[in-house]
Amino acid sequence: MGGRNETKVMYFFLLGFPTTGEQQLLLFSALLLAYLLTVLENFLIILIIQNNHSLQKPMYFFLGNLSFLEIWYVSAIEPKMIRDVLSHDKRISFQGCMAQLHFFVTFVCTEYVLLAVIAFDRFVAICKHLRYALIMSPKLCAQLVAACWMCGLATSSIKLGFIASLSFCDVDKINHYFCDISPLLNISCSDSSLAELVDFTLALLVIMLPLCAVVASYICILFTVLKIPSSQGRQKAFSTCSSHLTVVVLFYSTTLFTCAHPKLMYTYRANKLVSLLYTAVVPLLNPLIYCLRNKEVRVAMRRTLYLREGENTEKSYTNTNLLRMQVPSCI
Repeated sequence: MGGRNETKVMYFFLLGFPTTGEQQLLLFSALLLAYLLTVLENFLIILIIQNNHSLQKPMYFFLGNLSFLEIWYVSAIEPKMIRDVLSHDKRISFQGCMAQLHFFVTFVCTEYVLLAVIAFDRFVAICKHLRYALIMSPKLCAQLVAACWMCGLATSSIKLGFIASLSFCDVDKINHYFCDISPLLNISCSDSSLAELVDFTLALLVIMLPLCAVVASYICILFTVLKIPSSQGRQKAFSTCSSHLTVVVLFYSTTLFTCAHPKLMYTYRANKLVSLLYTAVVPLLNPLIYCLRNKEVRVAMRRTLYLREGENTEKSYTNTNLLRMQVPSCI
């Protein structure tokens, strides 16, 4: 573009959320609390699944991987975002911006595919229940998770290759709280039409194909469940899917529009608020949904907490007895 300085940008300034002094402190506290709770919740789910034999099933193997993924997902965005709320220096280097974008896209795309894999697991468990253990073998489960990560990494690498090749000239202000594709496409001073086309095509593939798999799985599940004669059996079958379906609706509804046409979404003021939903709010709610709506997880959580409490009580009792044995009697 004529008249623009072609000097390579070394830093970007993340404008974030415009707030006053009291609002900054409130926003900082809310975001920090949300981040710490998200990490703690997902870590507890991983711990509960690992320590309970009753949860050593394919569904919980995928759930544990989802929790592991979301710990890294929020950690790629929120620490920098929380720091910038109170900091006057909101700079991020070009390399740091590209790294943040790479990790963010990797984790988001991996989660899209992983949610489809969990839907497939529910389909096999309900529609092919007699062959469930044979089909969902540990080897296949590991291969499916590896395929999710490979899909996320490949998609992110392709997108990043096109974004990083753009020129940004003298425009260094990003009207966002992290390095997302939409603001980077809009501040580029070079022709971004090819990068936008590639991003749009990959977004459709990574979003729509898993979404179609989820919809197809649940249509088959619905027809199978309706054939169950007892209402108790139907309720039990639906209960195993309700938490996953809730997470799918939350995640897809908050990311679908921003990812499908990123350059258009950047023009809307609500873009940052929608992004905040899927980078902070939804990851915070996901573990609560799985815990509160899943009876097996609730029972395993109580068992784990009681076991830990019992172990601590036993250790305290043993240490007290040892201390008594070591202290000589005065009588």
